[in-house]
Amino acid sequence: MDVDLIFKIAAIGILVSVLNQVLIRSGREEQAMMTTLTGLVVVLMIVVQKINELFQLLKSLFGL
Repeated sequence: MDVDLIFKIAAIGILVSVLNQVLIRSGREEQAMMTTLTGLVVVLMIVVQKINELFQLLKSLFGL
C-alpha cells in the first residue's frame, strides 16, 4: 500500500472534520452533515478505485 494514499485519506478526514466543526458552530448543521457525507463519498471512491486496481493486478497475475 502506498503511504501517499494514507496521507490523502487523513488529509480529507482532517479537512472534513474542521469544516464540520466550523459549520456546526455557525449553526449550519445541515451543511455540516452534507460536508461529512461528501467527504465519506470521496474517500470511498478512492478506496474503490484502489480495490479495482488490486483486482486488475490479480486478474493479470493469474491470467484470468
